[in-house]
Amino acid sequence: MKLSVLMPVYNEQATLAAAIKRVLGVDYPCDVELVIADDGSTDGTRAILDGVSDARVVVRHLPANRGKGAAIRAAAEVATGDYLVICDADLEYAPEEIPALLAPVLAGEATVVYGSRTFSSNTAFSFWYVLGNKAVTLAANVLFDSYISDLETCFKLMPLDLYRSLGVHSAGFGLEAEITGKLLAQGIRPYEVPISYKARSREAGKKLTWRDGVEALWILSSIRGRSLAARRRERVARG
Repeated sequence: MKLSVLMPVYNEQATLAAAIKRVLGVDYPCDVELVIADDGSTDGTRAILDGVSDARVVVRHLPANRGKGAAIRAAAEVATGDYLVICDADLEYAPEEIPALLAPVLAGEATVVYGSRTFSSNTAFSFWYVLGNKAVTLAANVLFDSYISDLETCFKLMPLDLYRSLGVHSAGFGLEAEITGKLLAQGIRPYEVPISYKARSREAGKKLTWRDGVEALWILSSIRGRSLAARRRERVARG
C-alpha cells in the first residue's frame, strides 16, 4: 500500500517548511509520497518549495489562486498512491496522527476514514466557527440519515480512485461538503477516529468564513436533491 498526502498551499511561508518536515518525519506503516499544490502563492512559498529535494515530494505550481478545492484536484491528478489523505500546511492538524487514520484501513475495518476533532484542544477558534461546523455537520446527518461528527475536518482518508470517481468540482472550501455529501449519497459512511486540533486565528491566517458555511449547506442540499431525483427515475424505469 502507498499513501499520497495531498497538501494544498497558499501563502504559507510561515509554516510550510515545518509542515513538510513533520509530514515526512512521520513513521508510516506504508510507503508515502507528499504531493504539494501551490495555489498561486505570492509570498515566499514558491522559494521554499523550489528548495525541497526529497524524492518523496512532488510539487505542482498553479498559475493563479483558484481555491483549496482546485489545489486538491491538481494534486490528486498526479498522485500515485493507493490511498490519499488531505493535510493542510498550516499545522492546525498534527501529521503525526495520520497513522491513526490508516489503522482501520490496514485492519480491514474501513475504506474511508475521517479524523474527528473534539474542538477542545485550545481556544484560538471562535464560538461562531465551531457552531457553524456543527450546523453544517447536523445538516448532512439530517439530509442523508447518517451520523458523522465533523464534516469539515481536513483529515479525510480514502482510496485515490474513489476520490477521483466522486468528480469533486468545488474550487474552494466547498470541497469538504461536496466530498462528504457524495460519499453519503452513495451509502458510504466514514469511519471516524479522534484527532487533536490546534486552530489558528483570523489574524494568523485563518481563511474560512461564514460564506463557506452557507456554500456548504447549498452543496449538501443540491447533492441530496439530485440523489432523490435519480432514485425516482430508477423507480419509474423499473415500472
